Amino acid sequence: MNQTEIVNIFTKKTLALTFVLSAAAMAFAQEKAGVTGMIVNKNNQPVPYASVTFSNKANKSLSDAVLTDENGQYKLELAPGNYDITVEAIDYKKSIVNKNIAGPGNIGALSIQPEATTTLDGKTQEIQGVVITAAATKPYKVELDKRTYDPSQDIVSKGGNLQDVLSNVPSVSVDTDGTVSMRGSSNVKFLINGKPSALLGIDDGANALQSIPADQIDRIEVITNPSSKFEASGTAGILNIILKKNKKTGFNGSVTGTLGYLPQTALNTNLSWRKGKFTWFLNGGGGYRESKNTSRTDAIFNSGINKEQHNESISKNKSDNYNASGGLTFDISDKTSVNASGTVRTFDSDNTGNINYFDYPFVGADVFRQRSSIGSGNNLAFQGDFGLDHKFNDKGQNLALSLSVQRNRSNNDSDISDATDGAFKLQDLINQHTVNKSVIAKADYELPIGENSKVEAGYRLDANNNDYSNIVMRRKQADLVPNFLPQYTYDANYKEMFNAFYVQFRSKIGKLGYQLGLRDEVSKVDINYVNKAGEAVIKSKNYNNLFPSVFLSYEIAKDNQFLLNYSRRIDRPRSFFLIPNPNYSDSQNIFDGNIDLNPSYVDSYEIGYSISKKNFTINPTLYYRHSTDDVKMLVFDEAVPATPTEDAMTVFHTRPINLGTDDRYGLDLNFNWDATKWLKFLGNVDLFGYKTTGVYFDPAIMDKPTSFEGKGFSTRARLTSTFKVDKTFSFQLQGFYRGGQKTESIDRKDMYAVNFGASKTIWNGNGTLSFNIQDIFNTRSMQSTAYGANYTRDSYMQWQPRQFALSLTYRFKQGEKVEQPKRKKDINSNAAGDDQQSPM
Repeated sequence: MNQTEIVNIFTKKTLALTFVLSAAAMAFAQEKAGVTGMIVNKNNQPVPYASVTFSNKANKSLSDAVLTDENGQYKLELAPGNYDITVEAIDYKKSIVNKNIAGPGNIGALSIQPEATTTLDGKTQEIQGVVITAAATKPYKVELDKRTYDPSQDIVSKGGNLQDVLSNVPSVSVDTDGTVSMRGSSNVKFLINGKPSALLGIDDGANALQSIPADQIDRIEVITNPSSKFEASGTAGILNIILKKNKKTGFNGSVTGTLGYLPQTALNTNLSWRKGKFTWFLNGGGGYRESKNTSRTDAIFNSGINKEQHNESISKNKSDNYNASGGLTFDISDKTSVNASGTVRTFDSDNTGNINYFDYPFVGADVFRQRSSIGSGNNLAFQGDFGLDHKFNDKGQNLALSLSVQRNRSNNDSDISDATDGAFKLQDLINQHTVNKSVIAKADYELPIGENSKVEAGYRLDANNNDYSNIVMRRKQADLVPNFLPQYTYDANYKEMFNAFYVQFRSKIGKLGYQLGLRDEVSKVDINYVNKAGEAVIKSKNYNNLFPSVFLSYEIAKDNQFLLNYSRRIDRPRSFFLIPNPNYSDSQNIFDGNIDLNPSYVDSYEIGYSISKKNFTINPTLYYRHSTDDVKMLVFDEAVPATPTEDAMTVFHTRPINLGTDDRYGLDLNFNWDATKWLKFLGNVDLFGYKTTGVYFDPAIMDKPTSFEGKGFSTRARLTSTFKVDKTFSFQLQGFYRGGQKTESIDRKDMYAVNFGASKTIWNGNGTLSFNIQDIFNTRSMQSTAYGANYTRDSYMQWQPRQFALSLTYRFKQGEKVEQPKRKKDINSNAAGDDQQSPM
């Protein structure tokens, strides 16, 4: 692709969408004057973080609001006119005065009176809690039941996507094929704003991770051992992706454009407007990306067939993605608000690929076979969210109701040709159609008891319906009629329904904080499909499980605590793990579903320590997980004999099985350190051991059971160094290392990568120019060796080679935040985060 084509894609496919979203900014252009002032108490002392709202009596659209700084002072831009000024602050009475703003200047000090329940000096009494908090400027902080990562200081992933951001999150790693794992386990549950989301597709593939721009991510909550308030699935833990919802008054926004290689372009906009009781937000954009996937396998058969087999696959993909989301919140009263939002995401791709098969038998002639494919895909996802939040009083008694309706539709078409030694053998036309529909309803209730205690309870309903259709038309060299004839039609329906109830109690006795919880999940899974042989298969699975959790914290000193916790989790097989829906793009390497696959259960224990000071945060955690009915991938070979129309071949199958038990233990160390004013470090080291034992049946040796025991020790480490050259220029170096690991049939080699990023603030702080290089030395590849009863197979796979990107961000007028700083009691009660991100 030449430079002209890249520019055309950038302008035609993404610029128009962003301009439409950004056009709203023109409506707010008006001559305004700079106004300053101060808020004081009855003793003439400044009141920090007070909300000051200017309501224009003639034109409500000219109203604005501001938050005082730590010295009680504020400043903002206002159009001349007559204003009602409302001042509100925690533990102070609301005050309303009228003033006429004729021009720029200082309107003086406004005094507010304390509530009767405050202390004599007018200062707020602090309520001690059990949450560890770090400074707002730190990228990483630890709380009782989760850790939060702020990607705003991550230069390496600027202009990237969710997959790029996750590659930098402590305790999280991303393989070259987009597989996300935590502490060495890939059974990770993804949530968006506290809920499963159609934005991540039906099966959380790498394409879905790449379709969410990094610029739209506010923070990521890493929940390695979730409490009973969170859904029980995901034995490795939960990643809760919190998308941006601007909380600043007036009109605010930003636009980010990106150009990169392998060719990629992106343009994304975040807009928000807050006036009076209404808050609106509108985010959207799109992009173009090319990728290249290279994989090679080399197999040596040491018995029976006696031959060598070498395969090489190179595929290239071109994709466009667009997304738009909008929503509003309306404050019915000071205690009740309703919200609604909608999101649409599209993902289109075109791909080409060649798979070369080289067979070198010890006896007989060599065989060269090539399988070429041309394909296209389209994905359309929609999600609508509705919610109501009600505060019964100011003591923390709250009720939150929410409903989410989601739909994801995916179409994939492939044209595959197969030739042996240059002679045409067959051609397949494949159409795969998938539709997922989901409804999620939640109710969460909080009831404070006294100063330090609280009861939480809730209910959640998940209803999911997946429809799969796979149609294959084939023509062969030997067919008398050279037309495509039906090879097979494959249809499947997967339904699941979960009803969940939870209750948990948290409190504090002296320096000891504790949280006890219990969750009950009743689930039903129905599978109905017609297999390749035309046989109807119907199966139902029902589960009713209790999931307790215990969290303890002991406060040694301020921001210095020990944490101890336990939880029980479940790993329900994904739909495509259960349904044997093979993908024949590579006819010699096939993934098979297993309808008899059962959930695995894990008991998870953690003991950690956290200390957070001005310049550093250290959080070492010892953990142990014991899994039963653990799911592992079994690789086995199948010898397919020759037919009058097709050659003999060896096919490798990968199938998930319930192997046995899996024990994992380790030390997970996270830290950030501001060494100097110009040098900062963020690091993560995970040292873990594992032991897997079980029995499985290898089809290559008939029905004889095979016992397996695999154990070992591995390492994962990441270090990010940020260098601040001056107030406007910074750059980062990031290194990643993953040690080798051996499972029941696969020995995976170690891997490392180095990334670089630089950022420059321009235009008086309104713009940011960023540049990054992913995988500087082009070493990010996955290599492994698989062992079978009669073969050894080496594999190499690189999902994406080295790439770089340049991005430019421009920010519109930035209003001031209007939210009050929370009491510690409020912070303690919000374990799920703001913006209705309850994890229930």
